[in-house]
Amino acid sequence: MIASFPLKTNYSNEKTSIFAPMTTDIELPEQEEQDLYEHLRLVVDKGQSLLRIDKFLMHRVENASRNRIQNAIELGNVLVNDNVIKASYKVKPLDVISVVLPHPPRDTEVYPENLPITVVYEDDDVLVVNKEAGMVVHPGYNNYTGTLVNALVYHFQQLPTMPGNDGRPGLIHRIDKDTSGLLLISKNERSMTYLARQFYDHTITRKYLALVWGDIEKDGTVTGYIGRSHNDRRVMSIYDDQEKGKWAVTHYRVLERLGYVTLIECQLETGRTHQIRAHMKHIGHPLFSDAIYGGDKILKGTVFNKYRQFVENCFEMMPRQALHAQTLGFVHPSTKKPMLFEAPLPPDFASVLEKWRKYAGVKEEGIS
Repeated sequence: MIASFPLKTNYSNEKTSIFAPMTTDIELPEQEEQDLYEHLRLVVDKGQSLLRIDKFLMHRVENASRNRIQNAIELGNVLVNDNVIKASYKVKPLDVISVVLPHPPRDTEVYPENLPITVVYEDDDVLVVNKEAGMVVHPGYNNYTGTLVNALVYHFQQLPTMPGNDGRPGLIHRIDKDTSGLLLISKNERSMTYLARQFYDHTITRKYLALVWGDIEKDGTVTGYIGRSHNDRRVMSIYDDQEKGKWAVTHYRVLERLGYVTLIECQLETGRTHQIRAHMKHIGHPLFSDAIYGGDKILKGTVFNKYRQFVENCFEMMPRQALHAQTLGFVHPSTKKPMLFEAPLPPDFASVLEKWRKYAGVKEEGIS
């Protein structure tokens, strides 16, 4: 069931000390999710005496309480020699210990704002939110208010923070401002620790619907190192040199061929900035109406004025990239059961898609 929070009458101007310095990016892109988790690798000294692992890690992990470490051990986020262990395990010389932990909150600020948000699912551990296109996920350059994070801080209390995400409470991952769809939010540190491991291990299911320019011949996979363009810092480029970017993998399959555009489903294996948008541009199929990556121009089709007017009408109906985070799946941190959610296409995307379906049908009958 989908529920929307109504606007509350008492607006709160109270500060919440959870924010780090703001990003300087122009468009607040999805942050690389591999960087959201504190992944530590420790090798025990040769002279180490036998000691419980929770006590051992307390002295070696910055800002880590014993309870925080025990939660990570219980959730299987601490491995010794690649094996899951119990809190009573005693470390031995030359043990190799791997740890995934959320960072503690940072001494920064954010203003709670009384903004409506659409909650698809909620329990004591997690939220699944269906974000509207146009809503920035977290504060940053030129977008310090009106974000999803401001709304989360207002509607929910004591949300934890992820490592490397500048203290943005509850966020497990991100989507771009003008991308619609599902986001997973953690309500406590224990669930965040468990979910962080799933993102780190690429076991979270995330599927997007995208309308792209051109007729894609077959299903496929796009890979490469994603990094900032040397010519335009708003744009991400694909490189073959690991020194210039971070490895990214996007799988895609064709759903509908609509003449000069194609509806595809993209499944993320990694979560990089503008990953789908940059990958589809890289293979010659920019997202429809994506201004930053050149999709807001007529890239395929006829020279007839009627066709040009048709496409321009579509741009007016959907003045943002045709990308929707439709499917989200994860293993619940408490029940350990798989959960899967789907969000229907928003009205703008659905309307444009229907117009292209009708156009493709007319075109097949030989009418341009």
